[in-house]
Amino acid sequence: MVVPELRPWRGARPHVERIADAVRPSLARVGDALRRSAGTGSPQVRRGSRPRPGLYTATAATAGLALAVGVVTVSGPWDSSGQRTAERDRAVALEAARGADHGSTRGRAGTPRETRTPPSAPSVLTGLGGTATTVRSAPRGKTLAAVLDPLLKTPALGRHSASVVDVATGRRLYGTAPGTPLTPASTIKIVTAAAALSALGPDHRLTTRATYEPDTKEVVLVGGGDPTLTARKKPAPGTARLSDLAERTAAALAKRGVRKVTLSYDETLYPGDRRHPIGENTNIAEITPLMTDEARTDDSGSGAAPRVPDPAADAARTFGELLRKYGVQTSPPGPSKSSSRAVTLASVSSPPLSALVERMLTNSDNDIAEALARHTAIATGKRADFAGASAAVRAQLQRLKVPLKGAVLRDGSGLDRRDRLTADLLTSLLVKAADPAHPELRPVLTGLPVAGFTGTLSGRYADGAGGVVRAKTGTLTGVNTLAGTVVDRDGRLLAFAFLGTGADRGAAQNALDKAATALAGCGCR
Repeated sequence: MVVPELRPWRGARPHVERIADAVRPSLARVGDALRRSAGTGSPQVRRGSRPRPGLYTATAATAGLALAVGVVTVSGPWDSSGQRTAERDRAVALEAARGADHGSTRGRAGTPRETRTPPSAPSVLTGLGGTATTVRSAPRGKTLAAVLDPLLKTPALGRHSASVVDVATGRRLYGTAPGTPLTPASTIKIVTAAAALSALGPDHRLTTRATYEPDTKEVVLVGGGDPTLTARKKPAPGTARLSDLAERTAAALAKRGVRKVTLSYDETLYPGDRRHPIGENTNIAEITPLMTDEARTDDSGSGAAPRVPDPAADAARTFGELLRKYGVQTSPPGPSKSSSRAVTLASVSSPPLSALVERMLTNSDNDIAEALARHTAIATGKRADFAGASAAVRAQLQRLKVPLKGAVLRDGSGLDRRDRLTADLLTSLLVKAADPAHPELRPVLTGLPVAGFTGTLSGRYADGAGGVVRAKTGTLTGVNTLAGTVVDRDGRLLAFAFLGTGADRGAAQNALDKAATALAGCGCR
């Protein structure tokens, strides 16, 4: 039985919670599964339809195992059909029933590159009550240590910590200083995601408004903290568009007979310092509740990029240009605050929080991470600055009852080197996100980059567990981390976290990838 994840689990029903305690995603080895389904008439692939390599997952459990978790399909983001959109868009279907080509036809700059055909895989497992292979018992700690210790105790990782947990039971199977706090880099985004989802819910949206002061004929563009608000002509589907806001605002003004206004902008949602402690850096824009396209000056959608120095003012200038296009004359914009007397003329909203979390995790998006930390603060009545956001995130983690000893939270993105997390905390959050009792946290799993396919893991695992490992990366100078999930050879879903302090980035990442690949190939009983 193939069960797609329904983002963001709005359609979850009680019977889903009774499905198996582990999953078997086999993205990198889906070729043989497709071939077999074509031969047996399985509904996994309809004849004449495009193969969807990111969809195939399965669940199985023995009668003696407690049904502790529901279906966990740990690749996302998902569209309404359950297909992982990022992988669907990248995949190139092959006409042969043998499988699908998962290689991108173009690189980041549009340079063609060779495509790769994934190796074959056994048939996916059936669900509870089926007749296929059942999941075996969890790996044993001593056997697991014999596999992981030589890979993690390498100079490339320096001082390090590690934790591997059986998701079905929550039992730690392996640990090396798992309670020792180390710099997490971007793996802290798992923490930010879980806190935001817990405080706001997966359906929450961030809204940008245009208000009108009748007495002064002032239109105020009010920032709602949506860093994905776009001014591009061809934005991603579902993204809030500044041009839509301008068109609706102009129409509302026309009904009032207003054709000339004073234009202002309101960025007071976030008080305090807007510059990250890292300083001016291409990895993050000034932190303001009003910006378009993350203040990028190029057409990029992720990664480092040059940024405009004043994102709010730049967004307001663009808004004014759009209003003039729709027949409204405006003054040059200046900072202001929308008063209680103002009426809302129009608004646009971001994609749901579930999608923002997935984008943040997949691309390691620092701008979204800092925005979500501040919205966590706002939702819980705290000041939306670095200190308030950190306190709000910690409070949500306490509500989730995960181990916080030694944790130091300085920001939401992991760019601050003073952050400290433990491997135990990260694996506990991943297990919590798989718990049917917390469906609101599911985007923490569905947003994890897929090894060899998406986001920050798209260029890794060429010779490893591509499509099987799903993990959040973390990289700073002298810091290399990896935390996520993997299904082992026997079908057990494992959560892992590896944190290292080695200075050789290439060697450290290679060591982390080898350790995760070893987990994927290990029965270890």
